Amino acid sequence: MNKNEIPERLSALRKFMESKKLDVFVIPSTDPHLSEYPAATWESRKWISGFTGSAGTIVVTTKKAGLFTDSRYFLQGKTELANTGIDLFKMGLPETPDMIDWIIDQAGENGKVGIEGLVYAASDAKKLGDRLKRKNIELITEFDPFEEVWQDRPAIPQNEIFTLPDDITGESAKSKIKRIVESLKKEDADGMLMVTLDTIAWTFNIRGNDVDFNPVAVAYAYLSEKETVLFIDPAKLTNEVSNNLKEQGVTLAAYNKVFEYIGKLAAGTTVMVTSSKINHKLLHTIPDNCNVVDVPSPADLMKSTKNETELKGFRNAMLKDGIALVKFYMWMEKAVPANEVTEVTIEEKLREYRSQQPLYFGESFNTIAGYGGNGAIVHYHATPESHSKVEPKGLMLIDSGAQFMDGTTDITRTLAVGELTDQMKKDYTNVLKGHIQIATAIYPQGTRGSQLDVLARKALWDNCLHYSHGTGHGIGHFLNVHEGPQNIRLEENPVTLQPGMVTSNEPGLYRADEYGIRIENLIVTQELKKNEFGTFYNFETITLCPIDTTPIDKELLTQKEIEWLNNYHTIVFEQLNTHLSGEEKAWLKEKTKAI
Repeated sequence: MNKNEIPERLSALRKFMESKKLDVFVIPSTDPHLSEYPAATWESRKWISGFTGSAGTIVVTTKKAGLFTDSRYFLQGKTELANTGIDLFKMGLPETPDMIDWIIDQAGENGKVGIEGLVYAASDAKKLGDRLKRKNIELITEFDPFEEVWQDRPAIPQNEIFTLPDDITGESAKSKIKRIVESLKKEDADGMLMVTLDTIAWTFNIRGNDVDFNPVAVAYAYLSEKETVLFIDPAKLTNEVSNNLKEQGVTLAAYNKVFEYIGKLAAGTTVMVTSSKINHKLLHTIPDNCNVVDVPSPADLMKSTKNETELKGFRNAMLKDGIALVKFYMWMEKAVPANEVTEVTIEEKLREYRSQQPLYFGESFNTIAGYGGNGAIVHYHATPESHSKVEPKGLMLIDSGAQFMDGTTDITRTLAVGELTDQMKKDYTNVLKGHIQIATAIYPQGTRGSQLDVLARKALWDNCLHYSHGTGHGIGHFLNVHEGPQNIRLEENPVTLQPGMVTSNEPGLYRADEYGIRIENLIVTQELKKNEFGTFYNFETITLCPIDTTPIDKELLTQKEIEWLNNYHTIVFEQLNTHLSGEEKAWLKEKTKAI
């Protein structure tokens, strides 16, 4: 994207605002399905600003523009917004104004604020509208300026979808629908509106190619005892897929027919929604003579607790990922001293080795390969135009993952690519200590991720160090690499960790312009023990890849931590070695030897 086009695009938007008598227009990063990664047609925030991060909201006024984003994107935002006329607002810092307060200041009394209701979460729109109303500011929700100002806007994708067999999913769509419909009775609901693409994909055992990295398809769904309707563009359906869905008891309708269907629901119908996971426009399509129950989606919780077939698929995917990573790290170890490695070639080589494995479908997110100071940019992504060469000194952070048709992977390793400072070793070891504390945690049934998060940070906090991102997120099964509802982070989340949930374990530390450190494995919640004090859980680590021992300051590790690392490396070697060549096996033996 040419940065010089941004002021011109802002100017076009301001002309639109002027024609509609709007003082402010707010552009979120999402689509009608509240996706982290939207299809290209809904990348309005990226188009208007040039900012490519996955989270952030642009606020445009008649004279100013600002991006509000979180700590993951502070460094990236500063770079991408330079000379665009858009200011960076670093959310969570004491000096940063609250976004809605800033909107109120800019709109002024009796002002008008616009949003496109189709791409704005209903819960966020209500919060914004309520605050504006108290200041006599009107919220206008029906305009889509990008239909007018975005001349070459891409169309909604029409890629064909495919269905997954039960031997990959472990449960038929008919069975999942039955369980979801049964759960509606607990809330006295007649039907449920399903909007998020990963939940729709999981429920109907369909996958697609409409969005980068997430194998989902653009669709809506309505589930009830009377009928279950999947609203999807007919162009996306082969005869085989249509017949398969109909056999599962699914009625098919065109994508945009959802608004007509919901608008005609019978009086007195009680509809279950999750206001943070439905767009404002669709929620307000529900007739006034219907009832709305706003609760967390029961389908999301079902999706997050993987069945035995899904867990077996995850383990297969981890094995394939581990084999590919051995080949990759062996290549890298030789190529760095030979001056042959850039951040871009790392991404290309990872893709090459992973694509050689069975059932490979693509990357699960943009590879983060950050050398030196770039490693301190949490969601950094190198491009052919802007990247660093990897020198044989310091630290290299690589966060990458793959979509296999039997599982999704996400792994971060920080590597010593040459001489290290004592500070690097101390920082690395304290991050590793936090990783091990999560990996070895034992906790009672009913524990929330926020109650475990401190374990990952204790060694860092003891040294007055901190990282601002979460410690763990849920992972989908051949689905979205970031999946709720569970997580491990400082912020409170009422969802408890339950057996079968797959979560990441990724503490980190970032020194701006110097280096970044993160160590990430995937972990599964499992039952450990039942006694008179209750049921206790722990984690099984399922990622199979050596953790670099070169940067470790062994004196900082406890005996228990050393034992965990050595045991983990024993498992990695035992699982991978029979799939490797003699040279690869010897390399892995060296990398997994006891410290």
